[in-house]
Amino acid sequence: MEPNNLAIGLAWYVAFLFSTVVHEASHALAARAGGDRTSEGQVTLDPLPHIVREPFGMVLIPWLMFFLNGSMMGWASTPYDPTWAARYPRRAALMALAGPVSNLLLAVLSGVVLHVGLVQGWFGDGPDGGVARMFLLIFFQLNVLLFVLNLLPSPPLDGASAVTLLMPERTAQAWRDTLRNPSLSMITLLLVWMVFPSVAGPVLKWAVKVVLP
Repeated sequence: MEPNNLAIGLAWYVAFLFSTVVHEASHALAARAGGDRTSEGQVTLDPLPHIVREPFGMVLIPWLMFFLNGSMMGWASTPYDPTWAARYPRRAALMALAGPVSNLLLAVLSGVVLHVGLVQGWFGDGPDGGVARMFLLIFFQLNVLLFVLNLLPSPPLDGASAVTLLMPERTAQAWRDTLRNPSLSMITLLLVWMVFPSVAGPVLKWAVKVVLP
């Protein structure tokens, strides 16, 4: 691999690792705030506990995707008590929503810094400025994609549980019963493969257009 490509890969991985760790730590923090201590060990920005829990999704798959198409995506997970989730479904839904919201906040923050920095000339014309611009743009785009992806209302994505916050209780309970069907995860894979690019592409294009002056 050429040094330039390796540097881009490292930028992608740092952005992916930090964004995913914040996402999962937000899930764990929301669960703890709601009374579930199952994910106590995941309430941390240290990437090691998250990598140990999901080494394929946190290390192998992101780098494999980078070698195949030049970008990174993967997965992690946060444990929770199903009994707690059944007893407090709204708290469980808020726990699910906490992850995508954290990515939205990271996207907004990095987008503001990138936009203001470009307008004010903070990055300059040197190589360090170019690296900073590249990393911020990667970080911004990745968090927009993570936010949009995880809002898809199909398991195992967060939107499947978070959407119950918008439903009457009887409808939400029927939806939660439906989510227990394991075949829905296969449907999600098909959605991500077939539908997600057409949904995320215009959103990402609009977001980048807003951020770049």
